[in-house]
Amino acid sequence: MGLIIGSIIVLVCVLAGYVLHGGNLMVLWQPTEVLIIGGAAVGSFIIANPFHTIKDVFAGVMRLITGSPYNKAFYMDLLSLLYDIFDKSRKQGVMAIEEDIDNPEQSQIFARYPAVMKSKHLTAFVTDYLRIISSGNMAPHELEGLMDQELDTRQHELEEPAHAVNKIADALPGLGIVAAVLGIVITMNFMTEGPEKIGLSVAAALVGTFLGIWMGYGFVGPTSIALEHHAKYELRAYECAKASIIATVSGQAPQMAIEFGRKALPSDKRPSFQELNDHVRSK
Repeated sequence: MGLIIGSIIVLVCVLAGYVLHGGNLMVLWQPTEVLIIGGAAVGSFIIANPFHTIKDVFAGVMRLITGSPYNKAFYMDLLSLLYDIFDKSRKQGVMAIEEDIDNPEQSQIFARYPAVMKSKHLTAFVTDYLRIISSGNMAPHELEGLMDQELDTRQHELEEPAHAVNKIADALPGLGIVAAVLGIVITMNFMTEGPEKIGLSVAAALVGTFLGIWMGYGFVGPTSIALEHHAKYELRAYECAKASIIATVSGQAPQMAIEFGRKALPSDKRPSFQELNDHVRSK
């Protein structure tokens, strides 16, 4: 919703200010300028990025419109899932959770948390390290080092769409100048025409510069920042799982282990101790 509301504010305020200042909206209607700038931006975006990044960008923009799934409810489900796994392992032994982590889609524990199951990467992250714990005798600091290495890679992957969009935002003012220069080239053909014809042609060319700067700094640039914030919230889920898993390997009880994970969450989306406790009991 923030993406839609913010875009409407940018659109309305700029155009309203222009009209109140005596501007004519029809002068800004230059479809060919939009075609040049927008087409060049999309083309350069495709040239610069692999297919998986392009796909992630479109998926990320859709999540900005529909809302991020990484909210307080998601984090509570993640911690409740970890508690259930830790509790079962503590009561029945590490071998008891092997079936759950080998086939999470068939696990009764994982089935209780469909929101977490939708995040395939996060589910794989949790099951991989639980599998390592159940199959080996890795020291907590060794496990933490391995996790940090994977989190660095995952952070780069999550931030890649934001960086790709930001590069296009930086390029849009330059593409606006390209459109403006082409407009001036066309204006040169009208030098024998009257001042009115030349003036309209120059105005159309300058609209290209305006559109490039406006699109870059008013829409595409802020979208890249929003994608970066979304990536940070997703990464927090991994850090939450990491803190909880390291705590349980270090010998902490399940309730205390998920408390380590709760403390790793951002304060605006972190459930209180009592909220999490009630949620765990309800599951």
